[in-house]
Amino acid sequence: MTRRRALALVLASGLAASSLAAAPAAYSGPADPHGAPGIGDPYFPLDGNGGIDVASYDIHDRYRFGTGRLSGWTAIRLTATESVSGFDLDFLLPVSRVEVDGRRVAFDHGHHELSIDAPLDEGDSARVVVRYSGLPGRYSYAGESNWLANDDEVVAMNQPHMAPWWFPANDHPLDKALVRMSITVPRSKRVIGNGHLVDREVRRDLATTTWEATEPMVPYLAFFAAGRYEIARGRTDGRPWYVAVSKGLPTSSQQEAMRLMKQTPQLLHWLERVIGPYPFDTTGGLTTALPVGFALENQTRPTYPFMGTGAGAVKTVVHELAHQWFGDSVAVEGWADIWLNEGWATYFENFYTETHGGPTTDELLREGYGWYDADDAFWQLEVADPCPDHEDCVSWIFDRRVYERGGMALAALRNRIGDADFTTLMHRWVTDRRGGNGSTAQFEALAESVSGADLSGFFDAWLHSTTKPADTVANGLG
Repeated sequence: MTRRRALALVLASGLAASSLAAAPAAYSGPADPHGAPGIGDPYFPLDGNGGIDVASYDIHDRYRFGTGRLSGWTAIRLTATESVSGFDLDFLLPVSRVEVDGRRVAFDHGHHELSIDAPLDEGDSARVVVRYSGLPGRYSYAGESNWLANDDEVVAMNQPHMAPWWFPANDHPLDKALVRMSITVPRSKRVIGNGHLVDREVRRDLATTTWEATEPMVPYLAFFAAGRYEIARGRTDGRPWYVAVSKGLPTSSQQEAMRLMKQTPQLLHWLERVIGPYPFDTTGGLTTALPVGFALENQTRPTYPFMGTGAGAVKTVVHELAHQWFGDSVAVEGWADIWLNEGWATYFENFYTETHGGPTTDELLREGYGWYDADDAFWQLEVADPCPDHEDCVSWIFDRRVYERGGMALAALRNRIGDADFTTLMHRWVTDRRGGNGSTAQFEALAESVSGADLSGFFDAWLHSTTKPADTVANGLG
C-alpha cells in the first residue's frame, strides 16, 4: 500500500443478526474446545481464528448498484488444526444460513465473529457454506469503513482488512488460501479480480464473471471491482497481463492511466531482474475513478487511483509491484512486521530512482537522515512494533515513518553488509519463504547468517529504538 492512505473512522450503523438452526452433533472432547476467536495477533485480537486452516474460498456474490446490497454465498474448504466443537470466521454482513458438509448447523453472529457450531476432530476437513445478504457500506470494523462504491463503480480494496465486507474469511496473513470468485452485476458492467479471467456468462440483463487465482493469497489481497472499464491485455515474457481503467475518469485521464497501466509488464521485468522470478503466473493493474486516495497491492492485480503518468506515478506502480514479492508472496507473520512489506516497497521506489538517472539509495538515505533532527517525532516510533498500546493500530501500522524509516533501514543495511550480501539476503528471503510468511526476527537472523556479522546493534538502532540512529559506520552511515 502507498502512503496516501485514507482512513475513515466511522462507527458501525448496525450489528449483524444472530441465528440458530438445527443443533449439531454432541461433542465429546475437552470441556471448552471451541476454536479461539482470534489467531493470536495482539494488534487485532479478533483477526483470524484458532483451530482451523482454510484451503480455499469459492465466492458467489451479486452486487446491486443503486441500493448497494451485496448478497450471495461462499463455500470454504478448511481443515481442523485441533479438535474443536466449533470455529469462527470473520464476517460483517447478516448471515441467513450455514451448512457444514451439506448439513445445516447452528451459528451465532456478533458484529465481526461468525461463530459456527460444528465439531471437528484434528485433521478433519470440511466444506462450509455461508449464505448472506446486506449493505456493506453500513459496516465498520477496527475503525475502518472500507466499502468503496458509487452508483457506477465498486472496488473492494483495503488493508489490513477487506474480506469481511464481502466474504467470510479466516482474516489474517497467516492463513493463505486459494480464491475463486464469481461476481454477478448488470451486463453493462465489467468485473475485474485476482488471477485469471475464467468465464463471463450473460443471462438477460445480468452477467456473472469468474476469476480464479492459481496461488494461495492472504484474504485482504483478494479483491473485485465492477464498473465500466477500458480493458487491455497481452503477454510479455510469456506471462499474461490484464489491465483496466475506469471509464468514469475524464477521457484524457483515461488515456494517461492506460499508458501507465501498460507499463506494468516492463516494470515487472525490471523488478524480476533485480529480485528474482516473479512469484505468480499473471499480472496487471486497475485504475479506479473512485476517490480511493491510495494504491494497494492486490495479489497479481494492484489497484490505483488516477495518478497521471509522471515519475511519482511510475514509482507507485513499482512500489505495488514490489509488494508482489514483499507482502503478497512473503506475507507478514504478524502486523507488527508490516515494515517488511512497506520498507522493501519503499526501498524499491528509491532503487528504481537510482537506476534511472536519479540519486542513489545511499544519497536518499543520507538526505532523509539529515532532514530530521534528533528530537523530531520522526524518530519516536519503534519501526518493528509501531502500535505500542495496541489501540487504533490501523493508523499506526501505516504511519509514514514505517514506510520511510523501513526503506532507510534497508538502504543502511545495504551499506553495512555490502551489495553482494544484501543481494543474497534479498534473494534468500523471497525464495526460502515464497508463498509463506516472515517475521522481523527471522529477517534479522537471515541477515546475520548471510553476512556473518553481528547486526544486533544495527537492528536495535534502526528497528527497535525510538531515537535517531548514531551516525556511524556500524549503522550503515558515517
